[in-house]
Amino acid sequence: MPAKPPEDAGAPKPPPKPCPVCGKPADAATLPFCSKRCRDVDLNRWLSGHYVIPGRPTDPEDAE
Repeated sequence: MPAKPPEDAGAPKPPPKPCPVCGKPADAATLPFCSKRCRDVDLNRWLSGHYVIPGRPTDPEDAE
């Protein structure tokens, strides 16, 4: 008996999202980026503090 195709086999795939660094089409090997370079640029931005996730202000008493 042949295997049943997935139910969404005929549904169109959504267009790939652009690279968040340069805007070029993303590459499957480096998703969501277009290249290793853009992936490294993004990592450097996180490590250098360019991207910041906001949090609650700290209490000076809690720091001790």
